[in-house]
This record gives sequence, C-alpha cells and structure tokens, in this order.
Amino acid sequence: MVKVLFVCMGNICRSPAAEGIFKKFVDDAGLENVISVDSAGTIGYHAGEMPDARMRQYASKRGYNLVSLARQFNPKQDFDEFDFIITMDNDNYSDILSLDYNSQFNKKIFKMVDFISDKNVSEVPDPYYGDVNGFEFVIDILEDGTKNLLTKIKYDIEGRT
Repeated sequence: MVKVLFVCMGNICRSPAAEGIFKKFVDDAGLENVISVDSAGTIGYHAGEMPDARMRQYASKRGYNLVSLARQFNPKQDFDEFDFIITMDNDNYSDILSLDYNSQFNKKIFKMVDFISDKNVSEVPDPYYGDVNGFEFVIDILEDGTKNLLTKIKYDIEGRT
C-alpha cells in the first residue's frame, strides 16, 4: 500500500481539498486498494473540524467530496506511516522538514508544486482570507498536481511488479 499525506497549515482548506481530489482520482483509477490518502495540518487549531464550508462548496461543484476531519501532523507516527508527505506552501514544507530532526525522512517530503505542470506557480496559496477565485484557483492547482502525482505513483508501482 502506498500512503500519501497532504499537509497545509490548518487542515481545513488546501490539504483536505487535495485529499478529496486525489481520493477521487485514485478511486476512478480503481487503485483504492493500492493507494491510501489522508491530510493533516502543521497546527492543531482546527483539529476535529470539517473542511472550510467554502472549500467544500467549490470542490462539490467539481464532484469532490471533502469529508475528513482536521488533525495535526504527528511526527512520531506520520513520518513512518506515509510514503509521500506533500506540503502546500513553503512555510508548510519548512515546518515539516524542521520536525525531521535527523533528516531521515526528507526523501518523503515534497512540495505540491513539484507535481504541477505550471512552473510559474511557486506554492499553493491559502484561500482562507481571499475571495471565490482563490478557492477555484487552488482546486485548479490541486487537480493538476494530484493527477501528476497519481501518474508518478502508478509508474512506480508498475516498476516494482
């Protein structure tokens, strides 16, 4: 089983959207028994909450169901459990790297933009304080990035068999 974890700051906008989008792509590809997905935040302020209502609304318009509850990244568990830890912005990336005290997990830690086609986008922006367009833009980025991530994982799986 390949395990993917998406991480943003509060785990209520970007990372649960990435989780929901990627899960749909995995399910549509018939790989739900091969790839699992989760999301977390670098902070625990929103732990136990549903994703932001606006993000759920815009994701739903595109056929994505965002139902996971927010949780904080747990370095004692998550570094060992997940094969891919995908961060949404540079601060999230730095925060997760800083929790890897011995740099033993840094090959598992990626930026979402590592997988997107538009190399002019430097990070997945936080839409929380923005307008409608911000949520749509984030979903655009996440659709592209998660499709490319799935392609990479499928290639890796095929290479192992």
